Amino acid sequence: MSKTMACREAYSAALLELAKEDPNIIVISSDARGSCSLNTFVKTLPDQYVEIGIAEQNEIGVAAGLSVVGKKPYVCAPACFLTARSLEQIKVDIAYSHQNVKILGVSGGVSYGALGSSHHTLHDIAALRCIPDLALIIPSDAVQTAAALRTVAQTKDAVFFRIGREKVPVVYTEELGIEPFVLGKANTLKEGSDLTLVACGELVYHALEAEKLLKGQGIKARVLDISTLKPFDEEAIIKAARETGAIVTVEEHSVNGGLGATVCQIVCANHPVPVVTLGLPDEYLATGTSLELFGEYGLDAKGIAESASKLLQRKR
Repeated sequence: MSKTMACREAYSAALLELAKEDPNIIVISSDARGSCSLNTFVKTLPDQYVEIGIAEQNEIGVAAGLSVVGKKPYVCAPACFLTARSLEQIKVDIAYSHQNVKILGVSGGVSYGALGSSHHTLHDIAALRCIPDLALIIPSDAVQTAAALRTVAQTKDAVFFRIGREKVPVVYTEELGIEPFVLGKANTLKEGSDLTLVACGELVYHALEAEKLLKGQGIKARVLDISTLKPFDEEAIIKAARETGAIVTVEEHSVNGGLGATVCQIVCANHPVPVVTLGLPDEYLATGTSLELFGEYGLDAKGIAESASKLLQRKR
């Protein structure tokens, strides 16, 4: 695999291989075959594809109906629309009704760049974690995306994936030597004793780059990849709090109600230590590419390292 690859491309490639082996897999799109990298799937397996058009609420309802009759539907659409327009349908038609539906929200976070705040998805962790019987996965790279899809394809549970749009660096290289995905478990990508960087999604790579900067300052940072936001690996967070004494969370989500808030709740209840939550502020953001916005709001390697250094001063 190349050093960079889009998660959406890895998802669609893995989904195509699964669907070739299982004719009950049906992919449903809301005029998003391009956005979700589904053109090859449609050309190869046209009878296992349903085009709904720009009607995301109907898309979820159709998926639920297909599940009722024994099919295995995979919904694909932009995350900003699925988790706003279709939130009630995800809650009632899918989760509450215990349907075997896998939902892909593509171009999550600030992936849509110049389209701005109307197309940002900064509320989905907060909203979806409140829905029972719905798993929430935000993979960090293409390798983990494919591994996660193959894992959940073996279950009959409702799952929501949130991935970005552009090519991103591969975190899970062969040299890393770590199983890319285990549902509900965090991965320790770097060991450290001074503090812990807890990240999810595409910002895992930036947390790893921040670890290198901190190492240059003599700071040993642990790096955790939280790919499953629900069910959540509470044990990994409690262990990090006890062993490193300080935590920085990093997420492509609002600072309200996401990864940081979840970590704070766990830490406060079990082993209180200083926690800094890095995310996107409660405001309509500047317009720019993902990388530009990460830099603007302190979510790139430099910003993460600076926040970690300041936190370490408080700890000491």
